[in-house]
Amino acid sequence: MEKLRLGQITGAVGLKGEVRVYPYTDYKEKFEELPHVLMGEKKHSIQNVRYQKNMAILKLSGVNDRTAAEACKGEFLFIDRADAPPLPEDTYYVADLLGLAVIEEDGTPVGKLADVIQNSAQDLYVVEDEEGKRFSIPAVGAFIRGINVEEGFIRVHLIPGLRESGV
Repeated sequence: MEKLRLGQITGAVGLKGEVRVYPYTDYKEKFEELPHVLMGEKKHSIQNVRYQKNMAILKLSGVNDRTAAEACKGEFLFIDRADAPPLPEDTYYVADLLGLAVIEEDGTPVGKLADVIQNSAQDLYVVEDEEGKRFSIPAVGAFIRGINVEEGFIRVHLIPGLRESGV
Protein backbone atom coordinates (compact mmCIF):
# COMPACT_ATOMS: atom_id res chain seq x y z
CA MET A 1 0.00 0.00 0.00
CA GLU A 2 1.35 3.42 -0.94
CA LYS A 3 1.84 5.87 1.92
CA LEU A 4 1.84 9.65 1.93
CA ARG A 5 4.17 11.50 4.29
CA LEU A 6 2.27 14.00 6.44
CA GLY A 7 4.97 15.38 8.69
CA GLN A 8 7.89 14.76 11.01
CA ILE A 9 7.95 14.66 14.80
CA THR A 10 10.37 17.28 16.07
CA GLY A 11 10.05 16.75 19.80
CA ALA A 12 7.95 16.19 22.89
CA VAL A 13 5.53 18.66 24.45
CA GLY A 14 4.62 18.51 28.13
CA LEU A 15 4.51 15.41 30.28
CA LYS A 16 1.52 13.48 28.90
CA GLY A 17 2.99 12.17 25.64
CA GLU A 18 2.15 14.91 23.17
CA VAL A 19 4.45 15.29 20.16
CA ARG A 20 5.29 18.38 18.11
CA VAL A 21 4.89 17.74 14.38
CA TYR A 22 6.27 19.77 11.49
CA PRO A 23 3.50 19.30 8.90
CA TYR A 24 4.43 18.59 5.28
CA THR A 25 1.26 20.28 4.14
CA ASP A 26 0.07 23.84 3.80
CA TYR A 27 -3.15 22.68 5.46
CA LYS A 28 -1.98 21.59 8.90
CA GLU A 29 -5.61 21.27 10.03
CA LYS A 30 -5.65 18.03 8.00
CA PHE A 31 -4.63 16.23 11.20
CA GLU A 32 -8.08 17.07 12.64
CA GLU A 33 -9.72 15.18 9.77
CA LEU A 34 -7.71 11.99 10.22
CA PRO A 35 -8.67 9.19 12.61
CA HIS A 36 -5.12 7.82 12.69
CA VAL A 37 -1.57 8.08 11.34
CA LEU A 38 1.18 5.58 10.71
CA MET A 39 4.54 5.84 12.45
CA GLY A 40 6.73 3.16 10.95
CA GLU A 41 4.34 0.27 10.42
CA LYS A 42 2.29 0.96 13.54
CA LYS A 43 -1.09 2.70 13.42
CA HIS A 44 -1.73 5.36 16.07
CA SER A 45 -5.13 6.95 16.57
CA ILE A 46 -5.10 10.72 16.93
CA GLN A 47 -6.60 11.49 20.31
CA ASN A 48 -6.12 15.26 20.30
CA VAL A 49 -4.83 18.01 18.01
CA ARG A 50 -3.82 21.57 18.80
CA TYR A 51 -1.44 24.09 17.25
CA GLN A 52 1.53 26.24 18.19
CA LYS A 53 2.46 28.64 15.41
CA ASN A 54 3.11 26.50 12.32
CA MET A 55 3.38 23.22 14.25
CA ALA A 56 0.74 20.62 15.05
CA ILE A 57 0.73 19.17 18.57
CA LEU A 58 -0.68 15.64 18.55
CA LYS A 59 -1.62 13.20 21.26
CA LEU A 60 -1.22 9.75 19.72
CA SER A 61 -2.44 6.46 21.12
CA GLY A 62 0.36 4.43 22.68
CA VAL A 63 2.50 7.50 23.37
CA ASN A 64 1.57 8.11 27.00
CA ASP A 65 4.40 10.04 28.63
CA ARG A 66 7.24 12.42 27.86
CA THR A 67 9.80 9.61 27.60
CA ALA A 68 7.73 7.84 24.92
CA ALA A 69 7.17 11.14 23.09
CA GLU A 70 10.90 11.96 23.14
CA ALA A 71 11.62 8.51 21.66
CA CYS A 72 9.47 9.48 18.65
CA LYS A 73 11.64 12.49 17.75
CA GLY A 74 12.68 12.34 14.09
CA GLU A 75 9.95 9.85 13.13
CA PHE A 76 7.83 10.54 10.06
CA LEU A 77 4.04 10.33 10.12
CA PHE A 78 2.22 8.79 7.16
CA ILE A 79 -1.25 7.87 6.00
CA ASP A 80 -2.23 5.21 3.49
CA ARG A 81 -3.10 6.86 0.18
CA ALA A 82 -6.46 5.06 0.22
CA ASP A 83 -7.31 6.83 3.51
CA ALA A 84 -6.19 10.27 2.33
CA PRO A 85 -8.90 12.91 2.08
CA PRO A 86 -9.62 14.29 -1.39
CA LEU A 87 -7.76 17.46 -2.32
CA PRO A 88 -9.24 20.70 -3.61
CA GLU A 89 -8.82 21.50 -7.31
CA ASP A 90 -5.27 22.53 -8.33
CA THR A 91 -3.83 21.03 -5.14
CA TYR A 92 -1.48 18.04 -5.22
CA TYR A 93 0.26 15.65 -2.91
CA VAL A 94 4.02 16.27 -3.04
CA ALA A 95 4.54 12.55 -3.68
CA ASP A 96 2.60 12.93 -6.95
CA LEU A 97 4.76 15.83 -8.12
CA LEU A 98 8.24 14.48 -7.38
CA GLY A 99 9.93 13.19 -10.52
CA LEU A 100 7.63 15.00 -12.95
CA ALA A 101 9.28 16.47 -16.03
CA VAL A 102 9.63 20.24 -15.91
CA ILE A 103 9.22 21.94 -19.27
CA GLU A 104 9.12 25.52 -20.48
CA GLU A 105 5.98 26.97 -22.02
CA ASP A 106 7.25 26.13 -25.51
CA GLY A 107 7.91 22.51 -24.52
CA THR A 108 11.68 22.82 -24.05
CA PRO A 109 12.84 20.37 -21.34
CA VAL A 110 14.19 22.01 -18.18
CA GLY A 111 14.71 18.99 -15.91
CA LYS A 112 12.71 17.10 -13.31
CA LEU A 113 11.13 18.07 -10.01
CA ALA A 114 13.55 16.83 -7.34
CA ASP A 115 12.06 18.32 -4.17
CA VAL A 116 9.42 20.65 -2.77
CA ILE A 117 10.47 23.05 -0.01
CA GLN A 118 7.49 24.23 1.98
CA ASN A 119 7.79 27.79 3.25
CA SER A 120 5.31 30.04 4.99
CA ALA A 121 5.15 32.40 1.99
CA GLN A 122 4.92 29.80 -0.79
CA ASP A 123 6.36 26.45 -1.74
CA LEU A 124 9.55 26.27 -3.76
CA TYR A 125 9.90 23.64 -6.47
CA VAL A 126 13.48 22.36 -6.67
CA VAL A 127 14.31 21.43 -10.25
CA GLU A 128 17.29 19.28 -11.22
CA ASP A 129 18.51 19.85 -14.79
CA GLU A 130 20.25 17.38 -17.10
CA GLU A 131 23.69 18.18 -15.62
CA GLY A 132 22.49 17.60 -12.05
CA LYS A 133 22.42 21.31 -11.17
CA ARG A 134 19.54 22.31 -8.91
CA PHE A 135 17.63 25.56 -8.77
CA SER A 136 14.34 26.61 -7.25
CA ILE A 137 11.17 28.03 -8.73
CA PRO A 138 8.52 29.70 -6.55
CA ALA A 139 5.30 27.71 -6.80
CA VAL A 140 3.14 30.66 -7.85
CA GLY A 141 1.17 31.33 -11.01
CA ALA A 142 3.78 33.72 -12.41
CA PHE A 143 6.19 30.77 -12.77
CA ILE A 144 4.07 27.60 -12.66
CA ARG A 145 1.83 27.68 -15.72
CA GLY A 146 0.33 24.23 -15.41
CA ILE A 147 0.64 20.82 -13.78
CA ASN A 148 -0.48 17.63 -15.45
CA VAL A 149 0.16 14.67 -13.14
CA GLU A 150 -1.52 12.22 -15.54
CA GLU A 151 0.78 13.17 -18.43
CA GLY A 152 3.77 13.66 -16.12
CA PHE A 153 4.85 17.28 -16.50
CA ILE A 154 4.95 20.74 -14.94
CA ARG A 155 4.91 23.66 -17.40
CA VAL A 156 6.91 26.67 -16.18
CA HIS A 157 7.76 30.22 -17.16
CA LEU A 158 11.44 30.91 -16.47
CA ILE A 159 12.78 34.43 -16.15
CA PRO A 160 16.42 35.36 -16.84
CA GLY A 161 18.70 34.43 -13.94
CA LEU A 162 16.30 31.96 -12.30
CA ARG A 163 18.39 28.90 -13.26
CA GLU A 164 21.46 30.52 -11.71
CA SER A 165 19.68 31.11 -8.38
CA GLY A 166 20.60 27.71 -6.98
CA VAL A 167 18.65 26.17 -4.11
